[in-house]
Amino acid sequence: MEISASTPRRPQQKRSRERVERILAAAKELIARGGSDAMKMGELAEKAEVPIGSLYQFFPDKGSVVRTLAERYNEEGRACIREAIEPVRSEAAFSEAFRGLIDTYYGLFLAEPVMRDIWSGTQADKALQDVDLADARENGAIVAAALRHIRPQADTEELFNRAMLVMYLGTSTMRLAISVGRKQGDAMVETYKRMALGELLKTD
Repeated sequence: MEISASTPRRPQQKRSRERVERILAAAKELIARGGSDAMKMGELAEKAEVPIGSLYQFFPDKGSVVRTLAERYNEEGRACIREAIEPVRSEAAFSEAFRGLIDTYYGLFLAEPVMRDIWSGTQADKALQDVDLADARENGAIVAAALRHIRPQADTEELFNRAMLVMYLGTSTMRLAISVGRKQGDAMVETYKRMALGELLKTD
């Protein structure tokens, strides 16, 4: 799946924002049905009930639609991370919150075909790789900030590097887990949680 780096236009007026939401909702339906590779811009305009010119006004190409959806999923995931991780102030609370967060994230990957479709092509596409990297950096910053309450004497840069790596590998783990059988995938996620917590909470 080749994703263009074209930048979608951000709508200012309410009617334009509503039109963009219709386009994205229609895109999710089409991707869930046949995958992003099969989705055509004409088909998307028809499904969203917008003129093809309006579609291109907001989204220059299919890649910009897919990237916008990817960024929205990332924003939703980041909100979950903040809610789970930011309040913790002890190692036990961090461990419990992190495990619950990973279970929630895994559940989203299993339940959401659009998310699976988008991220299945990430490693082969530079634009989505950039989105993925930015997401790992932001998520790592959230986790590192929480860890500083637990390990106040730890090196700040080291904490961030650990956290960013762990969060980046978490997304990769989800992609692998949903590509194998459910039993094996569940086991992989459990292994990731143990490995991640061991790295995040180590004292040296």
